[in-house]
Amino acid sequence: MIVVLMGVFGVIVGGMYALQRSLIYQPSPGPLPSASDVLPGGQDVTLRTSDGLPLSAWFFPANGAPDDAETAPVVLVAQGNGGNRGGRVDLARAVTRHGISVLLFDYRGYGGNPGDPTEDGLARDARAAHDYLVSERGVPRERLYYFGESLGCGVLSELATEHPPAGMLLRSPFTDLAAVASEHYPWLPVRLLLKDRYPVADNVAALHDVPVVVVYGTADSIVPAALSEQVAEAADARRVVVEDANHNDRVLFDGPEVVGALVELVASTAD
Repeated sequence: MIVVLMGVFGVIVGGMYALQRSLIYQPSPGPLPSASDVLPGGQDVTLRTSDGLPLSAWFFPANGAPDDAETAPVVLVAQGNGGNRGGRVDLARAVTRHGISVLLFDYRGYGGNPGDPTEDGLARDARAAHDYLVSERGVPRERLYYFGESLGCGVLSELATEHPPAGMLLRSPFTDLAAVASEHYPWLPVRLLLKDRYPVADNVAALHDVPVVVVYGTADSIVPAALSEQVAEAADARRVVVEDANHNDRVLFDGPEVVGALVELVASTAD
């Protein structure tokens, strides 16, 4: 009987190992409309990754005015593990009204983009977005901000260790992916099985002179609030706690607490 149970457990573990990335990454496909049809002044952008993938993105200038984009602060948004950039339009709309430009991009495998998502692949995607803003748009560090959403916190916290921004907002961050997986699969040896790590707490602890704001909901059933609090401690970050908010509640996507925290971060670090 014990041998049978061990065999069944082994099959389950093997299946979870093989399917793990389909559980982690849950993209919505394209096609998506043109940026100009989404928000006034929107521009379609193609990012080029270091491994040769073309990624679709949208650039939305501050106040919908291209001229304002020459001097306005810019926020690079990295979404969570689900959907595509179309689900972050309301965030961009709210932020641009405050005089901040926004770049929304889709990872490989998301929004009709080619490729399959992995930790290394998403890191390349974020670098491509950063390179576009710095090299093609001429955005200096003092005007560049990062906004990471859940999984995107892992993506942008790693980018920040290579290319520090003027400031970074992390919404519903986890200490590392294994900590989240352990919450949902406590019976699995997740630290042995996971291919992708996203060590957010280690990344932010290594940063210097990068103001960080951590926003999280107290009722988060995906990333427990305690994990986000640990990230805040590692980053010595300012906390914005949204009472009774769950992970996918609208208030944590583009609510006043989230938008206000980003606007305040930009204002507090502006020259």
